Amino acid sequence: MFSPKTMRKLVCAAFLILFYLTVNAQNPSSADCRTAIPICADASINNTVDGVGDVDDFDPEVISFTGCLGKGGIDADGNIEFNSAWFVFRAGRDGQLGFDIRSLPISGNDSPSAEIDFALYGPDVDCADISGGIEPIRCNYESNDTDVTGLGINPVSRIDGTTYYENSENTYDEWLDVQEGEIYYLFINNFEANLNGDAEPFKITFTGSSVDADEDSALDCDFRDQFLGQDISACAGDMVTLSALNSPAGSDIVNIQWSADYDGDGVPEANLAGGGLFGAELEVTTTGNYFVRIETSAGPTFPVLDDIMVTFYDPPNDSDVSVEIIDTNLAIDPDRNDVEIVIASPEVYEYAINGGEFQDEPIFRDIPSGINTVIVRNRYGCGETNPIEFLVIGYDKFFTPNGDDNNDNWNIKGVEQLINPRTYIYDRYGKLLAQIEPGALGWDGTYNGRRMPSTDYWFRFEYSQDESGVRVAKLRKTHFSLKR
Repeated sequence: MFSPKTMRKLVCAAFLILFYLTVNAQNPSSADCRTAIPICADASINNTVDGVGDVDDFDPEVISFTGCLGKGGIDADGNIEFNSAWFVFRAGRDGQLGFDIRSLPISGNDSPSAEIDFALYGPDVDCADISGGIEPIRCNYESNDTDVTGLGINPVSRIDGTTYYENSENTYDEWLDVQEGEIYYLFINNFEANLNGDAEPFKITFTGSSVDADEDSALDCDFRDQFLGQDISACAGDMVTLSALNSPAGSDIVNIQWSADYDGDGVPEANLAGGGLFGAELEVTTTGNYFVRIETSAGPTFPVLDDIMVTFYDPPNDSDVSVEIIDTNLAIDPDRNDVEIVIASPEVYEYAINGGEFQDEPIFRDIPSGINTVIVRNRYGCGETNPIEFLVIGYDKFFTPNGDDNNDNWNIKGVEQLINPRTYIYDRYGKLLAQIEPGALGWDGTYNGRRMPSTDYWFRFEYSQDESGVRVAKLRKTHFSLKR
């Protein structure tokens, strides 16, 4: 009589064998990140790398490297994703985690023929981050003389894993410390495939103190039942293919029914017809929550179920973007210019000011006074706006009147947006040096034709501002620097 734990392993192993025989035979090109196979630690995972792979994840014209993996292979036109497979797993609890990826012999051969390399991404990144060029947290591209690579301790050489460096002859990287709920993507690659159409098999076994303590809870095994994968973000015009072939039903499929909830009420209102093997694949072009129901020989009372949210995004339009001025350095506290970029669904976008780096946060602090530009782009690669100009009313903390036509005059920028602005400039003793009229270029750093020395100068700025239909008088007194 088998124990429940042993029986679970046997069932899982049987499923994996069926998966190997059916899925890989029907789908020779490996799945990309969007359809990564959910896996667990309670049994070894058998799979193959074969064909040329799906290059959607790493555009070969844009990305030449991801961590230690580089564009290459025996084919001159090879790219990073060459003879590959994608897996995803979720930590079931805190602890130390590793894995062994072992190359297996092809049927009829005595020794393994695949040289496996890998890159691990996480925690909690998505496929857009990965295809956008985010670096993996673990990576190994060394020659696999032991036919095994992974994280932790090499089970053949007993050498501890270390941070990868080229020609180290160590195929193992450091252990991974995970926290419960974290999600990681594992990318497995084989640059040295024989390209004769034969599948290159391998096996993954999870290791580490977390697995030693309890292999059933080291990773979240319920996650494996989410066989449609993680929720997908795509661009309008894309076509996303959903596959039910990774389900725990294996090849025991009597009937498959797809349905969709387009209005977000949680209730499917559309029945859809799938295609491919047993109708197990569905091509999707519309935002919605998609459901699949798989009936097996166990009958309709025990269906295999899963659902996935697929969201398609349009590129942002310039007209959808506005800029809210939070603070200007005309205020006493805080004495800086802060703005917020406003657009519907801000979490979908990234933002860059004045040609700088893009960031997720729509708030920018301490930006220059005057005219600035912002570009908003969809973080899933679905386009970006043109540079959009916006004005921040404020002043520069210093100017350099040295005749190079760069920052040669000092003025308060954007005063044309204010009512009755008047600016007076004084030296440290309170002597009036200049009065700047609206529309003037500004102070050139002279008094009666004499160049004033490098030091701090004071200004008094009087203006009015409309606040909810009421004209309010404002006053700002502070200093700036002249530098030569």
